[in-house]
Amino acid sequence: MNNLEPAPIELACAASPGAGTEVLRPREVPLGGPRAMRVRRTLPQRQRSLVGAWCFIDHYGPSSARMDVPPHPHTGLQTVSWLFSGEVEHNDSAGVDAAVRPGELNLMTAGAGICHSEVSVTSGAALHGVQLWVALPDSDRDTGRDFAHYAPAPVPLPGATARVFLGYLAGSRSPVHTFTPLLGAQLDLDAGTHLDLDVDPAFEHGVLCDLGAVRVEEAALAVAELAYLNPGRSSLRLRNDGDRPARVLLLGGTPFTEELVMWWNFVGRSHDDIVAYRQLWEAGDDRFGSVHGYRGSLTRLPAPPLPTTRLRPRPIPQGKEDTNGHR
Repeated sequence: MNNLEPAPIELACAASPGAGTEVLRPREVPLGGPRAMRVRRTLPQRQRSLVGAWCFIDHYGPSSARMDVPPHPHTGLQTVSWLFSGEVEHNDSAGVDAAVRPGELNLMTAGAGICHSEVSVTSGAALHGVQLWVALPDSDRDTGRDFAHYAPAPVPLPGATARVFLGYLAGSRSPVHTFTPLLGAQLDLDAGTHLDLDVDPAFEHGVLCDLGAVRVEEAALAVAELAYLNPGRSSLRLRNDGDRPARVLLLGGTPFTEELVMWWNFVGRSHDDIVAYRQLWEAGDDRFGSVHGYRGSLTRLPAPPLPTTRLRPRPIPQGKEDTNGHR
């Protein structure tokens, strides 16, 4: 999916120090103008940019608004589309024409460059889901375009059900390839239940609330709020304090300590990277290819103007190593 903000802010990303359970509250962002869908953006924020390599979290719906996103570019990332209801048609410059449906993972690898479009399919159900981005490590950020689809089977747990779409959890492993160790799972919690999960202590984790009165450890979450938990824990407790079912996404990964600069739909390592990507997109360069099958009014989405100051990555926190072993 696309960041359609008309004036995207500079997002210089790096791992963030902290301890305990930290609750991140979203900000509301209109995508594409006053009549467009509004989303709740929880990552990135200035106090925390990443959870593992997860670098972007938008939560939207349930909404009757129609999604109609013209062809737009990406670099240096993977996009993860996950729906709770509704349906979206995806077309990309790798030649993929795919349906995004509830409970089914669609993962697109941008690598050196890709473009794609997304359009709601009239299904009678409100559009409701998340868009997630995963930053690629420097060693793989210029990899080729790719696409993966996976429908995870539900895994019964005490008082809950899990659908593991990336990584490993509760005896279920996704076959989908990622470039850094990651976890992505939907957890549906019965009313008035608690769930203790074994998790990888090498991972930092984020729990995104979609529905219900959820507590992570002792932190209460509202819709689209994210509970962040540092590495080092081998278990995680979730509680549904309400009298109705609740739903969360559990995201995790090993700390991603490479310097990144995110702007609009590009992930790079420097201001000059972003400038070059924007110039190539505006020039119609083959780096991004072309989308066939999009039937909207625009053939491609123009890039917004760059900020007037240089985009700067944050330094790697002292004592941390990047994913290539460099300090």
